[in-house]
Amino acid sequence: MDIQMVDLHGQYLAIKDEVDAAIQEVLDSTRFIKGPVVGQFECDLAGYLDGTYALGVGNGTDALQLAFMAAGIEPGDEVISPAFTFIATAEAAALLGAAPVFADIDPQTYNIDPAQIEALITPRTKAIVPVHLFGQPADMDPIMEIAERHGLTVIEDAAQAVGARYEGRKVGFLGHMGTLSFFPSKNLGAFGDGGAVLTDDADLFEQVKMMANHGARKKYYNEVVGVNSRLDALQAAILGVKLRHLDDYAEARRAAADRYDALLADADAITTPHRDPDSYHVFHQYTIRVAPEVGRDALQAHLKAEGIPHAVYYPTALHRLPVFTDMPGARHGEMTATEQACDEVLSLPMHTELTAAQQERVAEAVLDFVNHRVRAGV
Repeated sequence: MDIQMVDLHGQYLAIKDEVDAAIQEVLDSTRFIKGPVVGQFECDLAGYLDGTYALGVGNGTDALQLAFMAAGIEPGDEVISPAFTFIATAEAAALLGAAPVFADIDPQTYNIDPAQIEALITPRTKAIVPVHLFGQPADMDPIMEIAERHGLTVIEDAAQAVGARYEGRKVGFLGHMGTLSFFPSKNLGAFGDGGAVLTDDADLFEQVKMMANHGARKKYYNEVVGVNSRLDALQAAILGVKLRHLDDYAEARRAAADRYDALLADADAITTPHRDPDSYHVFHQYTIRVAPEVGRDALQAHLKAEGIPHAVYYPTALHRLPVFTDMPGARHGEMTATEQACDEVLSLPMHTELTAAQQERVAEAVLDFVNHRVRAGV
């Protein structure tokens, strides 16, 4: 049985006629940069997320950097983010000369723990970057309250959580700005790179547009040093098609998560993903925790031998990476939950084409190993 971590080919085949027609329309128009297809996708994306403005950019890292630039992040500033995430969240701030400051996570959701943020704030702090990790929204209300008290900008990293909802509101427009990645494996994935910056603030939107266009509001009249980052029309056309299916994709992922929950329910050594009852989790990843007495790394070796795809997101916390341990100004708080997660998490196959039979095979391989270890008293 062929099981894949992500089945992009299967997803494409299901919408092939729509995608091919959208691509052909762009080819016929030869409007490859900007143009009406990009503008329509940006409008549709903002509308889908119940927000006002969306700007398509080159990739998710560009989206973060542009949001930081629009927020006025400068050398010597500090940006607070979780350490349990992909490097781009902190890397984009560091590229502007800001110092990353890392907060610990909630051990259930893997998202930044709001209770850990305030103690890390100094006069140099300019922004907080909550990451909606694995598709589950961070606890945004207390984060926004902290930011308001201290005059800080909140930039959501929603790269893994497009369509997720926090207390009925879709992520991406809950902070002052939000960012998305359209990397092919994302829930809303392009056929190449892409990203977006989101905001309800007209002034911030104009800043982001200018920064993404070489620092110019009008051609050949550059006001500041910017960058060149844009979503091309072919990717916008593909994403526009996929956006129409995104709710179905989310429900397929949630149904797959339900099946995994049921299949793994009797394994005491496995902790299945927590779901906040007030949130709508879109399961970019289905991430379990493996009890230390069983051993995550040993389970990985077993799954590899069985031909079962899997991944560890993330084996090394950002505050442990050489780039940040050696970076002047970078610092962190207590990291107990973060470091425990790095040792215990394991992500199983999760995508919109995942079948019940495939999940049963994955769960069988997990349970065979875990139950054997438990019986053996290892």
